[in-house]
Amino acid sequence: MKIAVLGAGAMGCLYGGLLSIGDNEVWLIDIWKEHVNRINEKGLIIEDENGKKIIKNVQATIDTNDIGIVDLILVFVKSTITDKALKPVKNIIGENTLILTLQNGLGNIEKIQSVVGKKNIIAGTTSHGSTLLEPARIYHAGKGTTVIGEIDRENTERIQNLKEIFTKCKIETVITNNVLGVIWDKLLVNVGINAITALTELRNGELLDFKETEELLEIAVEEGINVSKAKKIILINEDPIEHTKKVCRLTTSNKSSMLQDIINKRKTEIEMINGAIVKEGERQGIKTPINLALTNLIKIKERN
Repeated sequence: MKIAVLGAGAMGCLYGGLLSIGDNEVWLIDIWKEHVNRINEKGLIIEDENGKKIIKNVQATIDTNDIGIVDLILVFVKSTITDKALKPVKNIIGENTLILTLQNGLGNIEKIQSVVGKKNIIAGTTSHGSTLLEPARIYHAGKGTTVIGEIDRENTERIQNLKEIFTKCKIETVITNNVLGVIWDKLLVNVGINAITALTELRNGELLDFKETEELLEIAVEEGINVSKAKKIILINEDPIEHTKKVCRLTTSNKSSMLQDIINKRKTEIEMINGAIVKEGERQGIKTPINLALTNLIKIKERN
């Protein structure tokens, strides 16, 4: 399969590197010139608790004119720029090119749909964790399951084929007939963890060490649950609050992606996470004061 990864950050490099171990032709697309050049010159280094491996049969580029039409595009850019990042790479999108978003937050499907047809889009979530250490070097911090599905809930041949390709490359993958429920499940976890850790500079597990942060987590997720019910989203987890706390325990020493963004003075995805709960709540006539407060406080930190 010919695969392009749009956004060669920590997660893009992880998936691109793993998929290139098989018989796939993989292209990493990014605007960071030093990163791209080092991958092409020395290979991509993936480290984990067992050591490191150097992936040399992956190609990186800034210019997509040399790639040609691909079978699959994995979108791993920041949710805030999904549509802006897709428009310049329309030259590699053919009639049957699949575009898979495994990004955080809400709105990515709609942003992709503004550039290509809905029939080309599939969606999902990932439980993997990865950190970019330096150009062409990442650390695979946590392994998990990749969940993918058709937006219209069908179980198609193309989604089955994609699962087989991912599985052959040692990416544990399952298919869901409720991909929107899966996306909302992960959204609620991010709603409960990301902004609070970014504001307090606590690691995930430390949120449960303080009554105040645990209470904020509970209320933020509860507001999200209320909005999801109004939208008639069928959630996967029966108790999203407890599930979020479980994720905190399982990733106890992790710095959330939003905390990393704040530390590195990067723009966060707050509008697609807590901000999305606020916007959807307004549409449904549901008040979400804690998520509004968290959203506004993160915006202030971004300005500073």
